[in-house]
Amino acid sequence: SEARRACMLPAPARARPLSSPSSPSLLTATNRHQGDAVRPLIRMGFGFVEVGGVTPLPQDGNPKPRCFRLTEDKAIINRFGLNSEGAEVVATRLKYTNSVRECHKEGTDSKGLHVDGAIGVNLAKNTASDDPYADFVTGMETLGPHVDFVVLNVSCPNVKWTDGMSKDAHGMESLVRAVTAARNDLGRLPGPALFIKLGPDMDDAEKEAMAKLAIKCEVDGLVVSNTTKTRPASLMSEHKGEMGGLSGPPVKELALQSVKDMYKLTNGKIPIIGVGGISTAEDAYERIRAGASLVELYTALAYEGPSLPARLNIELDALLERDGFNTVADAVGVDAKLAK
Repeated sequence: SEARRACMLPAPARARPLSSPSSPSLLTATNRHQGDAVRPLIRMGFGFVEVGGVTPLPQDGNPKPRCFRLTEDKAIINRFGLNSEGAEVVATRLKYTNSVRECHKEGTDSKGLHVDGAIGVNLAKNTASDDPYADFVTGMETLGPHVDFVVLNVSCPNVKWTDGMSKDAHGMESLVRAVTAARNDLGRLPGPALFIKLGPDMDDAEKEAMAKLAIKCEVDGLVVSNTTKTRPASLMSEHKGEMGGLSGPPVKELALQSVKDMYKLTNGKIPIIGVGGISTAEDAYERIRAGASLVELYTALAYEGPSLPARLNIELDALLERDGFNTVADAVGVDAKLAK
């Protein structure tokens, strides 16, 4: 139904909800490092696209080879190391993409290049930088004016500087407050929504600390979760021993549990974007029922191709109708038992 198709984050009043796409019931996203394929991705049927991670200055990332398909497992191990063309280059692309979208909203001829989904950027610091606060603030100042949401990438497993960030609650709070202040100084009302991207390998104490931080700093949402350093015994590919972050079906249960934990720890007060191992409508629906308001996918797109998002939208719509839900928001967290 059309009601199921027009879904937004069921966010608290303070949050800045993502723009609602015109067609997908499944609000999915993919991650494209340099911001050079946003429009084609949204036209595939994605409701939003997250670009990044983007660093303030250009950097090469880790040496090649740095991406490996685990074909037997339908998984990927990557150790890109946040290769980036830099914030200024990406900002130029996003500014143009955003202008095309605004033309569409105003009914101006945009030569068929319509962009009707939300656009976000994943911020990271330069590996050689000693000042994460300055780097993330620069990212917000440079890219924030051109996007609907900003994700703080503090959990990438392929760079050393993220090690221990989820254990440093005081440092994380200072970082979030600095970026929030930069967001508020952009001169946009509302400014872009602010999300924190968490990893799936956190222990219980780290999860609890990040949940408290999210509530205290009133972030607009959590992205749960990043790739994992762990290697399940079920992996069959010859590449299973490669260093880097593992994504795809082998990380599904770990990512799902992370969503369940963070939803309960925040008592459903902080919207969650569920990501990790989602390749079917059933996977997406399970993540939504566990507490995710939106879902992302990337590895599945590499294996299934460009028809995947449209197919998942149709199939998720059928699952919602089967269970009597009028919107995605109605199904969020229904399997969770929250404290009263």
